[in-house]
Amino acid sequence: MESLLDISAVEQVRVKSNRLILLFIVCFAGNLFAGAISTVMTVYLHAVVKEYQGSQSNAQLNNISAYINALFIFGWAVGGFLWGLIGDKTGRKAALLLSIGSYGIFTMLTSFTQSWVEVMICRFLSGVGAGGLLVISFTLISEVWPKKTRAVFTGILSIAIPIGIFSAGMLTFLVASWRDGFLIGALPLLTAIAGYWMIEESGLWLKDRSEIEVAHKAAVRLFSNSNLRTLTIGSLIFGTMLIGLWAIFSWLPAWIQSLLTNDARKEGSLSLMFMGMGGLVGGFLSGWVIKLVSLRTSLIASFVICFLMAFLLFKTNSVFSPVIYVEIAILALFFGASQGILSMYIPALFPAAIRASATGFCFNIGRVLTALAVLFAGVLVDVLGGYGNSLFIFSLIFLPGLFAVVFIKDIQPVQPVE
Repeated sequence: MESLLDISAVEQVRVKSNRLILLFIVCFAGNLFAGAISTVMTVYLHAVVKEYQGSQSNAQLNNISAYINALFIFGWAVGGFLWGLIGDKTGRKAALLLSIGSYGIFTMLTSFTQSWVEVMICRFLSGVGAGGLLVISFTLISEVWPKKTRAVFTGILSIAIPIGIFSAGMLTFLVASWRDGFLIGALPLLTAIAGYWMIEESGLWLKDRSEIEVAHKAAVRLFSNSNLRTLTIGSLIFGTMLIGLWAIFSWLPAWIQSLLTNDARKEGSLSLMFMGMGGLVGGFLSGWVIKLVSLRTSLIASFVICFLMAFLLFKTNSVFSPVIYVEIAILALFFGASQGILSMYIPALFPAAIRASATGFCFNIGRVLTALAVLFAGVLVDVLGGYGNSLFIFSLIFLPGLFAVVFIKDIQPVQPVE
């Protein structure tokens, strides 16, 4: 490739812009497919269980569904933290492409499984890859994107997962066979292969690599006293939103099924589409919202409205009606906005030397608790008197996150170094 030193200033700008566009395409596609593969199982799960487990009572189906959903989220949590460490050690590019490729491979392999154990292994490893992609892509964008448009493009990137959720709804609506549906894993695999020639390493990571090594040798570690409190607060804020999101997200099709007497595959698929559309709009607007009212105010609004909409959705609907789709879309709107907002907020809490690792920790320590929440949300359905009661109880987790944002004011994000 021709050196930037040998070409004009105008050409330098053009080449840099093209590189940024290609990077954004890869990151966007990776997150879109991660959103899709994370949700296809919520609709296909009953068909998978029926094939491998035979006829099951509702209680048994709830337990099996809880375990498989929780296992995927555990994988997401493990992958988010491990790939963050890998990204700090070996570079952002390799970590980004390998995480995309790995979840693509294991999603495809799910189509060829021959036992329930193999399905669970593939889902766990798919989660490992998807969790890593989320951390590395947002860290990379926060490091290389121009400050002037960083918030807007981070918000646009955050809509990729909701688009993936919407796509998963379309896929499961149109493709009845779960084995055919999981072949969607071929798309992220091809994205990772193409990305090898499309993107370059983070210049900030290359610049700070020696500082990173010095920092680690000097024991400026992720869990040092100077970082521990920030890690705790960041994990609390991100984790509480995530627990509420995934508990609702994972059990929404089952809740809709409980309101109907017939097969609810199509209604469940449509609910994912509305969730995806709401999240798409919310994520897209999040960058402009941040610029308009600030990170803190926008995050407070997201927590408040998510809690209020969860109450409205699960405590006022005893029979199914099209109004439910509208309520899901509004809830998803603020879920989507929160993810764009938090994707700006969390990386900016930490210095470059530990940014990917710290972001990975904050993003994913909450996922361990989220997996437990998703598990118990299913297990406790009968105890709490149905899916609606169970999901509303777990949506109360929004309140600790809200209180942390409102009352803890001494830990604030700063703009990443250009």
